[in-house]
Amino acid sequence: MFFDAVRNNKRVVQVFLALITLPFAFWGVDSYVRNAGAGADLASVGDSKITMQQFDQAWRAQQDRLRQVLGASFSPELMNSPAAKLAVLDSLIDQRLLLLDATKQGLGASDELLRGVISKIPALQENGQFSMARYQAALASQGLSQTQFEAQLRQDLTLQQVVGAIGETAIAGSTVTDTMLRIQAEERQVAAWRIGPEQFAGQVKVELPALQKYYEENAKRFEVAEQVKVDYLVLSLDGLSAQLTPSAAEVTAWYESHKDRYQQAEERRASHILILARGDTDKEKARAKAEGVLQEAQKSPARFAELARQYSEDPGSAEKGGDLGFFGRGMMVKPFEDAVFKLRENELSTLVQSEFGYHIIRLTGIKPGKERSLAEVRSEIEDELRRQAASRQFAEAAEAFSNMVYEQSDSLLPAAEKFKLKVRQSGWLPRNPAPESLEGLGPLGNQKVLAAIFSDDSLKNKRNTEVVEIAPNTLLAARVIEHSPAVVKPFETVKPEIEAVLKAQEESALARAAGQTTLGALQQGAENKIAWAPVGKVSRQAVRQLPPVALKAIFKADVDKLPVYVGAEVGGGNYMLYKIEAVSHPERIDDNRRQALQREYGAIVGQEDFAGYVAGLRQQYKIDINKSALEGSER
Repeated sequence: MFFDAVRNNKRVVQVFLALITLPFAFWGVDSYVRNAGAGADLASVGDSKITMQQFDQAWRAQQDRLRQVLGASFSPELMNSPAAKLAVLDSLIDQRLLLLDATKQGLGASDELLRGVISKIPALQENGQFSMARYQAALASQGLSQTQFEAQLRQDLTLQQVVGAIGETAIAGSTVTDTMLRIQAEERQVAAWRIGPEQFAGQVKVELPALQKYYEENAKRFEVAEQVKVDYLVLSLDGLSAQLTPSAAEVTAWYESHKDRYQQAEERRASHILILARGDTDKEKARAKAEGVLQEAQKSPARFAELARQYSEDPGSAEKGGDLGFFGRGMMVKPFEDAVFKLRENELSTLVQSEFGYHIIRLTGIKPGKERSLAEVRSEIEDELRRQAASRQFAEAAEAFSNMVYEQSDSLLPAAEKFKLKVRQSGWLPRNPAPESLEGLGPLGNQKVLAAIFSDDSLKNKRNTEVVEIAPNTLLAARVIEHSPAVVKPFETVKPEIEAVLKAQEESALARAAGQTTLGALQQGAENKIAWAPVGKVSRQAVRQLPPVALKAIFKADVDKLPVYVGAEVGGGNYMLYKIEAVSHPERIDDNRRQALQREYGAIVGQEDFAGYVAGLRQQYKIDINKSALEGSER
């Protein structure tokens, strides 16, 4: 079936899905076609509309993805450019085209397929079995209803049908594959000779005018960036929480009014033998088989584990003698759960039918429910009460904190005293730190914070910065206490550095010139008196043997007549000469490598087919873009 086909072409499907860079707005296929969304329309694809609401969701999702990928170097301004907005909208248009065409072709994901996919998600399983409790908890943590999630998944599976069908048609020819393999596997026997800059160290002298000229033309290189030191305050929900201490009476009252939270429900341990049933005919055969196994189990209960290993068709538990471990209510399908919680310990059930087939169950253990004592949960309750009290206070405290920092802008001390905060002091902060160094600045490693610190109001007027939210429920305000303007280091202090740079440049230039002269002579047939050092056989596949520029020169060379000489600058001022002495090809092509390359080439062909498919859809449907609405969608 379709799902098996997609699984077998997983690599191709992944490539196609990667082409669609934004997640779908999760309204379901029907909603895409009928478009029940509200608000200004940004675009239309045929009769289907793309609304501002749908664009906003896709835009936020792309922003979150970039933030995860780029980390501290992410800048929200990246997503506010016209090009970025158009890219988001174009992706939505392509997605809409695919879904419209899937609907037109009658493609969709059945309820059976949907259930099968969900039941196999590892995070939703408990002891190898689907857990409804875990499913509901996972949905709640994402703020999704079961209907929303299943509509989203159904849409994704529908899309996989489209790209999977295209992937199955992407075939790489064996002749082309073999040719590419021979090219990749070709080996060239090489020897080398290095001409290094150190060979010309005594020949270079840099005059003072050259040093001064370099200094003047590269002043930015010798600039000490503008820096500041600041005092700063951090007001956070966690900080407020740490200041609070719930009373013993409050803890006791909470415990008494929330005792249901501290009940440990009864858990039971069971083993089962599952006989799968599919279709009406299969159900009859499965039931007959299950009844036979049940009779054996009733005759010899002690052999239950042995019978489970022999007959059970549940791969997760069969090898463990059918053992499912301990579980509570809500973790198994209802018929199975109802049967288990009616059994006495070591009792054997009759046949139990579920959506999976027929179960024979043996109850092997019971953990009675119990109530956790106040002493056991006191610290949990205190944390909860602190969090609740801090949450109630934070909104009011945040507003008062912002007002005080602004109104008493000549000092942070009043705010520190009122909110019991410690005034912290930074080291030197540069105006424009490298993105990778932001994390090392702690709470000050935030672009908005740095922009506020280096504002005219902060530097020139000596006022507190505005309050900046640096994380959820975390505010920061700063005040400049020391300022060092940008300054260029004096020439005399950097003169040795400049001299070393210019000498290295000249020595490298001499090495390059000597290498090119020698190479030219060798290529013209000059007598070869070089003491070549053997490198061995090199190939295009062994990319780490030599620098890329050297490999490129070696494999670009015409080897009809050997030996052949090539040269390359390989870094560090070194110039390398290479002598190609022999060329060989493998006698046979490795089948595993052929298949891997054929898959890779097939993926490339598939990408081209997919791009053509989407381009064809763009020709079939009329697409209108409301450019004025898009350009005005400042976020």
